[in-house]
Amino acid sequence: MSASNRRPAILELQSEFEFTAEHFQCVKQLIYRVAGISLADSKRSMVYSRLVRRLRITGAESFDAYLRQLDYPQAPEWEYFVNALTTNLTSFFRESHHFDYLKQTLLTLAQQRPRREINIWCCAASTGEEPYTIAITAMEAFGSETPPVRILATDIDTHVLETAQRGVYSEEQVKKVGMPQIQRYFLRGKGTQDGQIRIRDEVKRLLSFRAVNLLAPDWRVRPGFDMIFCRNVMIYFDKPTQMGLLSRFAPLLNQEGLLFVGHSESFTHAGVPFKLLGKTIYQVLPDAAFREMRGRS
Repeated sequence: MSASNRRPAILELQSEFEFTAEHFQCVKQLIYRVAGISLADSKRSMVYSRLVRRLRITGAESFDAYLRQLDYPQAPEWEYFVNALTTNLTSFFRESHHFDYLKQTLLTLAQQRPRREINIWCCAASTGEEPYTIAITAMEAFGSETPPVRILATDIDTHVLETAQRGVYSEEQVKKVGMPQIQRYFLRGKGTQDGQIRIRDEVKRLLSFRAVNLLAPDWRVRPGFDMIFCRNVMIYFDKPTQMGLLSRFAPLLNQEGLLFVGHSESFTHAGVPFKLLGKTIYQVLPDAAFREMRGRS
């Protein structure tokens, strides 16, 4: 079918519900207020395509009617609204240099603090590939199914957390995982489950899952983490929101604790309580060093 023949179908789909500039501005303000996400003007068609599904499901006759469902803070539709607009791109061993560094750091910590558990927070767990990669890296580092590591895996999107807890993936989703690791840490489906691969229970036992909105005033997360993974999340936030998150992460980390961020994220500007250690890996500053740095800025 030619492009000219396809175009009317696209236009018809886009005009199913009127989505004005005012509707888009309202959505931008709501998602920023609730989740801290700054939507660029170029995301208008993406927002339409994601939210129009919610209009169909809820039976809303227009975007005005749909947005009225969000008039109350405790409205059930809020959860679906946020889930629809959050981005969940992830994969196993994404930005692999982080896991090479993690492996060495885990062993160093274990030598420095024998018989103490190593605590890691993965605060944008999405569908589970990242926290499971952390767990697999820990098991490989210690050569054990019971390494001294605990991983808190959280996300704002409750639907992707359910997927993460199931731990079932397609062949395509595990293509970055080496065959020896697949054989050691996954189970292949048979019969009706053919083509699916499931994380072994031994890996799952290292993780606990919980819904956390990073913009919430209280995360209900205890301090004492040795590492925080917050990768490819803050890129969607504006600078004040980024600074606020970094200032909240710092006191949750142990001395010399690490923060892993995404490849497009940089926080070397003044006023940040972290110093750059390596490629997108930061170390929390001691209080005295941070105060001195702020005094110079």
